[in-house]
Amino acid sequence: MEHMTPEEILSHLDKLYPDAQCELVHRNPYEMAVAVILSAQTTDASVNRVTPALFEKYPDLESLAKADLKDLEAAISSLGLYRNKARSIKGFAKGVIDQYDGKIPETIEELTTLAGVGRKCANVIQSECFGIPALAVDTHVSRVSKRLGLAYSKDDVDTIERKLKRKVPKERWIKTHHQMIFFGRYLCHSRNPECDRCPFTKICHEKNKHFKEQEKPDGNRKNKA
Repeated sequence: MEHMTPEEILSHLDKLYPDAQCELVHRNPYEMAVAVILSAQTTDASVNRVTPALFEKYPDLESLAKADLKDLEAAISSLGLYRNKARSIKGFAKGVIDQYDGKIPETIEELTTLAGVGRKCANVIQSECFGIPALAVDTHVSRVSKRLGLAYSKDDVDTIERKLKRKVPKERWIKTHHQMIFFGRYLCHSRNPECDRCPFTKICHEKNKHFKEQEKPDGNRKNKA
C-alpha cells in the first residue's frame, strides 16, 4: 500500500471539494443549533425539509422553550427519533434561557451541558455559529479518516478528533470537516464507494473496494484498476 501525507490528502480534498460547506439551511445561531440537534442519524436534506415550517412556528428560543411537546413531535415527525429530538430541542432552548440568559454559549464545556448536544454537535455549533476552529467527527468523517489511514479502525470519535487536529492545521479544521463530509457523502459511501472516481484508492484501507467494469474494444469486460 502506498503512502500519502496528510498535506497531500488535504490537497486532493481541495481539488475535489473547494467550496464544501454546511448544508443545513439556517439564518442564525438559534436555527443552526436546532438543525444540528435534529440532524443526528438523519440526513441534512431531511432536516432541511422540516425546519422552514418549524422555525416559522417557533422563531426563537423563547417560543421553542414554551412549545407543546406533542406539537413539536408533529412538526418533526418525518425525522427518525423524532420524539427524542422534540424533547431535546425543547430542552436545549429552555437550558439556554435558564442557564445562559438566553445566549447560546460558545465553549464545548458549556454547550455539552445542554439537552441534545454532544461533543460532535458542540463542535459544529462552535464552528458554524461562532467561527471558532473546530473539527466535528460525524459518521462520514469517522469512516473517511479510517479509510485514508488518518486514524485506526478501532479508534472512537474522540480519538479520531484528537488525531485529525494534530494532522490538520488549525486554520483548516472547519474547511476540512466539510470537505471530509462531502467526500464521504458524495463519493466514499459506506456501502458502495465510487472507487473509480477516487484519488485515494492506492492508500485506502477499505478491504472491499468497488470498481465498475469497463468495456474492452473486443467486447470483453475487465475490472478497472
